[in-house]
Amino acid sequence: MLLRLPTSVSEAQECLSEGAVPIGGATLVWATWQRDGFPELAVSLREVPEANVLGRETVGGAVVLHRMDDRMPDVLRRAAAAVGTGAVRRTATVGGNLVGSTLRCLLPAATVLDARATVLDSDGVHETDLAELVTKRPVLLSLRWREPIASAYRKLAGEAGGPPPLVVASALYLDGGGDLLRVAVRDGYDVLSGSVPGVTDTEEALHTLRAAAFGDLPTAAWDVVRSQVAGLLGGRDTD
Repeated sequence: MLLRLPTSVSEAQECLSEGAVPIGGATLVWATWQRDGFPELAVSLREVPEANVLGRETVGGAVVLHRMDDRMPDVLRRAAAAVGTGAVRRTATVGGNLVGSTLRCLLPAATVLDARATVLDSDGVHETDLAELVTKRPVLLSLRWREPIASAYRKLAGEAGGPPPLVVASALYLDGGGDLLRVAVRDGYDVLSGSVPGVTDTEEALHTLRAAAFGDLPTAAWDVVRSQVAGLLGGRDTD
């Protein structure tokens, strides 16, 4: 296998046009390649500046998870810290987790941040939403979002060989005259999300979420949502 390391977006696009398979840390594909055979040509974005940005409101697709520190919103930093082992986090990339994984542990966090993706495909660079990112699976250059005033993340312990563990993520924003609450839940392989504008009361916000987005969520999962939202909104109730 020949690994190409372009240093610009235009070089990366050229590699893709030549049929190069995009890889990050290859933590998700190495075993498959060992079993089924390695591609002739692969490409990594680890030398492309646009794919290595890291700041309060952006992160590159080639950034490895262990680099996601307190410059990130809590919800995204904690999501990255909960992926795999330390060895995995030193190799696995943001793009690999969101585009190359079926678990997509970062997706609930990115969802509550209402993140937008800058992607690279055969037509060049363009911006898209998370739905298109996970459906069409282009090469992720970077994510960007508006920083929340508070956020939270919880990933329950899972059983080895069992279904993906429950993940609950939430973020709170100043939104005009009130607060905007966003919540996302990974239940199995599905990510459900809902939002409540003009938040003034915890119970009212929970009722709105339950009715609009999480009506089919199992009771045990809903209890985790309730606890996280109450903690995030603590002290903001008007009652």
